[in-house]
Amino acid sequence: MNIYKHEFKSYLKSVGIWSVSIFLIILIYLSAISSISADIQTLNEVLASFPEEFLIAFGMTDMDFSSILGMYGLAFLFCQICLAIQASNYGFSLVSIEERELTADFLLAKPIGRGKILTAKLLAAIASLTITNLVVWVSSFLVINMLNDGQPYETKSLILLLLSIVVFQMFFLAVGVLISLLMKRVRSVTPLSMALAFGMYVISAFGSMLGEDTIEVISPFKHFEPNFIIKNAAYDMPLALISVITILVAIPASYLLYSKRNIHTAV
Repeated sequence: MNIYKHEFKSYLKSVGIWSVSIFLIILIYLSAISSISADIQTLNEVLASFPEEFLIAFGMTDMDFSSILGMYGLAFLFCQICLAIQASNYGFSLVSIEERELTADFLLAKPIGRGKILTAKLLAAIASLTITNLVVWVSSFLVINMLNDGQPYETKSLILLLLSIVVFQMFFLAVGVLISLLMKRVRSVTPLSMALAFGMYVISAFGSMLGEDTIEVISPFKHFEPNFIIKNAAYDMPLALISVITILVAIPASYLLYSKRNIHTAV
């Protein structure tokens, strides 16, 4: 429990920064899109001036800007990128921070098994990500209702979209932990978390542009595409299951690797 508390406290500043950033993204992007969409013809002309590849990359080809959820879909895509970076960052740093700072000997000297240590760390990271998740929920409903002037919208689609955040975050957290344990040593977390998050986004974007389904299916950005969820009020279950299976494989594999890992210490 002391490990959990220590880890959770260490995440609080980061959680605050990410939460405020995501709230501002939702507020600023949705406000800007809402003001432009007041004149649909002008908006269509603006979109027509962009290359088709650009629109595909940002998932804007089939967006319905006449509805508040259609506008929200674009803002949510930028939220997904932030959520991916945050979760990846926690994943890569979860077990590597003690090795990097040479404090692992202090942690491992405690009368507690490695499995329990990893569990406490995972729970702290998940709790921190959950706080950010709740901020996204509150911010989304708050800003949408503020800008929608009391007009009705499909609540089910919005709830399904927001529920997808849990699996989306867990994908990047679990994969980040697994990759960090497969590496001999993690010297810097930020480049790795950025590479994983943006790498998955680029795979999804370029897969859509090239029409290569075999490439894009490995990306959770494709598994939980905002436009698809908003339009169908449902998940693309075969793709969503890829994320779930990845998590179910990555977490047990991480426990196995951590239990056998030769951890560097200060001695």
